[in-house]
Amino acid sequence: MGIHFNAEHRVFHLQGPNTSYVIQLNKNGVPMHAYWGRKVSDAPWEGMLDFQERASFSPNPFPEDRTVSFDTLPQEYPAYGTSDFRHPAYQIQLEDGSTITELAYVEHRIVNGKPKLKGLPSTYAEKEEEAQTLELVLQDEKTGLRVLLAYSVFAEHDAIVRSVKLSNKGESALRLLRVLSGSVDFRHDRFHFLQLSGAWARERDVYRRQVVPGIQSVESRRGSSSHQQNPFVALVSPNANENHGEAYGFSLVYSGSFVAQAEVDQFRTTRVSVGINPFDFEWLLEAGEEFQTPELVMVYSCEGLGEMSRTYHRLYRSRLCRGAHRDRTRPVLVNNWEATYFQFNADKIENIAKVGQELGIELFVLDDGWFGHRDNDDSSLGDWKVDYRKLPGGLADLASRVNRLDMQFGLWFEPEMVSPDSDLYRTHPDWCLHVEGRRRTEARQQLILDLSRDDVCDYLIESVSSVLRSAPITYVKWDMNRNMTEIGSALLPPQRQRETAHRYMLGLYRVLETITSEFPDVLFESCSGGGGRFDPGMLYYMPQTWTSDNTDAVSRLRIQYGTSMVYPVSAMGAHVSAVPNHQVNRMTSLKTRGDVAMSGNFGYELDLTQMSDEEKAIVKDQVRQYKDIRHLVQFGDFYRLRSPFEGNDTSWMMVAADRSEAFAVYIRVLAEPNAPLDWLKFKGLDASARYRADGSDAIYGGDQLMYAGLPIPRLHGDYQSHVWHFVRI
Repeated sequence: MGIHFNAEHRVFHLQGPNTSYVIQLNKNGVPMHAYWGRKVSDAPWEGMLDFQERASFSPNPFPEDRTVSFDTLPQEYPAYGTSDFRHPAYQIQLEDGSTITELAYVEHRIVNGKPKLKGLPSTYAEKEEEAQTLELVLQDEKTGLRVLLAYSVFAEHDAIVRSVKLSNKGESALRLLRVLSGSVDFRHDRFHFLQLSGAWARERDVYRRQVVPGIQSVESRRGSSSHQQNPFVALVSPNANENHGEAYGFSLVYSGSFVAQAEVDQFRTTRVSVGINPFDFEWLLEAGEEFQTPELVMVYSCEGLGEMSRTYHRLYRSRLCRGAHRDRTRPVLVNNWEATYFQFNADKIENIAKVGQELGIELFVLDDGWFGHRDNDDSSLGDWKVDYRKLPGGLADLASRVNRLDMQFGLWFEPEMVSPDSDLYRTHPDWCLHVEGRRRTEARQQLILDLSRDDVCDYLIESVSSVLRSAPITYVKWDMNRNMTEIGSALLPPQRQRETAHRYMLGLYRVLETITSEFPDVLFESCSGGGGRFDPGMLYYMPQTWTSDNTDAVSRLRIQYGTSMVYPVSAMGAHVSAVPNHQVNRMTSLKTRGDVAMSGNFGYELDLTQMSDEEKAIVKDQVRQYKDIRHLVQFGDFYRLRSPFEGNDTSWMMVAADRSEAFAVYIRVLAEPNAPLDWLKFKGLDASARYRADGSDAIYGGDQLMYAGLPIPRLHGDYQSHVWHFVRI
């Protein structure tokens, strides 16, 4: 690892364990993108950039040198209007109405460690020797706009981490129209564009297509990262698969509206741009003020999508997630939502917990309906006071009853929302996002609190903290069940109304930072109707996310597989629910539901008191098995073996970092008559070691398991599964 500056050639060379990223300043001080890819030696870098005169339709901003046109050159943070006609990384409007700026090099600093981003989540280094950061300072002389491009590399992770800070050093206000976190210009267009897209209850399907001239993009305009698109894209070589080929990943550490796009230009070069969505965004930057962009995490792999994913997993698991639970195994839980919905009382909850304790479950989570007068979706969000009709002894009494069973107690909140039928809304009708004189569109009979306001954020911090202080609560499920409409704030002046959505995110991050810091031993899980805000920004505060409201085992194959493209298994909540499944009405066996859910933070979401003795015995065995292998699930390396997007079966496995142990899952969706015999090849093992399969006396060589594979057992019926647990001997 290291960042080196060659003063003679004005080249910055950023090196990770297996990656190089090279920036070269041209003679006018504009930072050019020279290289990103497999690690190369620290050479003078002659010929990395090719300057050629082109037709007059690629203008020359410097008459003395016709080989320079920004329309043809790869740049690190491109502008629009001075000969580059591609989409810019940023755009500023001056007081005279013009939007032309030109940034040039002023100075740079190379510092050990990784500075924090003010008010925003980001990856981090615990020690200075873990990372190194280049701060490249550029300035527009006419306006006094100063831009700091920050690049960090890690000693143990092949990632280039970027962000941008804009400072107004001039005397006049500037209006930011577009401020992306990063832009990378590639030399060619021989790529496929990979994205994770879907909808509520079918999040993060994997889509892949060849890039073509023009724009291909994903974006959210919903005020959150969204179910529909995830703030991640990758460019991959056409031949890339799980094990081979090049992959360039782009993951934005942000939970609001975003854009991620690839633009192929006339010369068949490709520009990737990622950051806050400029749609309906504007920011007034007064003299002396600063604006910080979210962080962009870029990962290169020359060993296919699998290694790209594992790099993200290791980095996010250890240097994005924080807190006491980052390195702890997570408890097996039971949640009462699909068991009772809003209809419960303290005795019913205790009875479910009592059965859970008998089966080895460690945590009971009380979901929606415990506060206000909330018997359905129509009321009480914002009134975080216990409903004593359901819980006569309050939360403290219920938690005590659960604790006496030697189980922890957890609680559901939806703090960012307010019901029109609530004491909070009746007292503060101006506290929601709204535009005066316009309708207030409801979704799930609720509105969104205006977290761009300090008074609203302070109310949330105190109301949630008060509940957490009132009882021994060790787990919080933090939900958010709608997207933004009528995005406006009663406190912001007209010229700042288009700042509301981003100010909301800054307010949310302040709330989360304050609450998670005050309650460091509470395990927080993010949720947004399931996976509507499964993004790196939330993982910084909450080390796991409810992956999807769809708990059907077959649906979860695609959801969890797609999620694993960038997010670690330790971040995924995965539960066994009742059948027929409440989302798709499918019938699957308890074994298959358990085998799929064990590939995540494991739990149950059903009424345990209604199970037969036979079902309880299966659950008890599943809980025991998961406790035996959860260190692999939560901290091991993840390998995808078969894709649910390519066939009738799915398989993946988790391998200990030292390759001493592995857990593999295989699921076959539909039965096939007179099916051919099939073998499954495993990955990530020690080829020279020998492994025993759990529950068997059979011993296999690691090379045999990986290169020859094992026969898949004959499975009878639809929706069947099999698991293997290998231990090195």
